[in-house]
This record gives sequence, C-alpha cells and structure tokens, in this order.
Amino acid sequence: VGELLLKATPLLLIALGLAVCFRSNVWNIGAEGQFIMGAIAAGGVALMADANTGRWIVLPILIAGMLGGMLWAGITALLRDRFHANEILVSLMLVYVADQILAFLVFGPWKDPMGYNFPQTKMFDAVTMIPKLWEGGRANLGLLVAGVDAAVLWLFLFRTRAGFAQQVGGLAPAAARYAGFSSRQALWTALLVSGGAAGLAGALEAAGPLGQLTPHVSMGYGFAAIIVAFVGRLHPVGMVFSALLMSMFYIGGELAQSRLGLPKSIT
Repeated sequence: VGELLLKATPLLLIALGLAVCFRSNVWNIGAEGQFIMGAIAAGGVALMADANTGRWIVLPILIAGMLGGMLWAGITALLRDRFHANEILVSLMLVYVADQILAFLVFGPWKDPMGYNFPQTKMFDAVTMIPKLWEGGRANLGLLVAGVDAAVLWLFLFRTRAGFAQQVGGLAPAAARYAGFSSRQALWTALLVSGGAAGLAGALEAAGPLGQLTPHVSMGYGFAAIIVAFVGRLHPVGMVFSALLMSMFYIGGELAQSRLGLPKSIT
C-alpha cells in the first residue's frame, strides 16, 4: 500500500496541473522536463544543507522545486505568448534540454567524489528528506500535499470565477473574448500552475524516496500523468483514482520484470 501511494503521488500532482492546461486548451506535453527541473532545483537546495541545518530546510526545497518547474513552463508560455510558437513542440523539446542539464550536473560539478565514478550526487542529509507518514514505509507527506492540491483544484475550477474563465477559454475562445476574459492570462496561469505542480512532484521525488539526483530521476511520470489526467476525465476526483490505477501498472510492471523476467518495453 505504501509503494502504491508513493508512486501515485507524483502522478496525481502532475496530472492535476496538466488538467488546468488541457481544460484551458493549452497543450503542455513537457511536464517531464518541468518535473526534472523541479528535482534539480530542489536538489541544489538540499546539497547546501549540512548536519547543522534544521528541518525547516524541507520547505525551501519544496518551494525551489515549484519555482524550477514554473521557470521551465514559463519558457513555453513566453514563446507561445510573444512569438506564437506551438506549445506542444516547445514544451516537448524542452524535456530533452532538461535531461541534458541533469546529465551535465550529475556527470560534472555535482558528481559525488566518493561515488565510485557513478553519475550521481551525494546522498542528501537526513534533515532534507521529506517526512514519512509511517515507519517502515516510504510514503511521505507528499501524499497529503497531493490530496490538498486535488481539493484546491476542485474549488478553483468549479467554484471560482477565475476557474470558470480558464475553462471557457478552452471550450469557446470566441465566447471568452466576448466576455472579456484574457487569453494571455489563461495561458500563463495554466502553464505556471502546471509547471509548479510538476516541479513540486520532482522535489518530492528527489528529496523523498531517491535522496539524491541521478540521470534517471524520473520514471516517465511526466508523460504517464497525461494518461492519468485523461483517464480521470480532467476531474480532480477522477484523477485520484486514475493515479492509483497507473501506480498499480508501475508496480505490476516492476514485478513482471523481476519475477517473470519480462523486459521493461513489454511491461
């Protein structure tokens, strides 16, 4: 159960952000890159901690992760807003840029000198780790954060004027313009919210179960969350259940590889 919830947490967080984009007719396909940049930003803060640092460092780590994801999504928003670039292509290509930045850091300046030449950072200090929900399991407070985010998104989409404006812009752009809703504001809101959620998921993963940065920080959560969002019909409650379903597929795939000897491509 703990592993199920652990894997469902980043899937749900990213899917919640993507739902804001897709409901606004903004096609952010680059949540994977935003996840990676969030993990990099959070890891950078975590690496600055030492044994004398208090537990308060967890909050700056999470904030750094959110800002990292928002910065990466903001590049897509800027290019779409100023130059009418296609956000699908831009956000997707930025995934590979984020991958290269991560590889540069773990093979270069952030490489653990005591890590036997493996491309990884040193393990983060214990004070930087996200608190666990119970002893003996790996599920952490990120699960509660994801649950709160789902409730906040439901209130935003269905109980606020701003959420209504976001959805009208996606369903009927002409009607949104007639009503005086800003398409630019909807674009920036959707991408920054989505990027922030993906970056937060990256921070929770880096400072949670991983405890360090490696070239394989993400297991494809950013792309899998697109499926989670649509299987959940872009509704916060539906996405809770679809995240759990996708988490089962991840765990089942890992068991199929280890116990049945199936290759990852099949699972």
